[in-house]
Amino acid sequence: MCDASGTATGTVQIENARTRVTEWRFKKRGDNTGWHRHDYDYVVVPLFDGALQIKLPGGEEITAQLQNGVPYFREFGVEHDVLSANDFECAFVEIEFLDKAR
Repeated sequence: MCDASGTATGTVQIENARTRVTEWRFKKRGDNTGWHRHDYDYVVVPLFDGALQIKLPGGEEITAQLQNGVPYFREFGVEHDVLSANDFECAFVEIEFLDKAR
């Protein structure tokens, strides 16, 4: 993930030539990653049942309902800010694919 300056805490757990794995932790409702754009395709694995609010350019907002352990895939390039829509601490693991497909 690029340099985001939100209130959520990102902790890189693995980083090598091919993969970066980051845990994102949101302590309270409204904590956010900060606006950013991914340079690589990625997978998100929620560690909770609940919702995230996704802000997109132009004021568009999406609420994503997530289920613990059920991953989703996104392609690189979309600018966004991710906010917790939950009244409890929550987290997800983000896995970025740093090399091109073979």
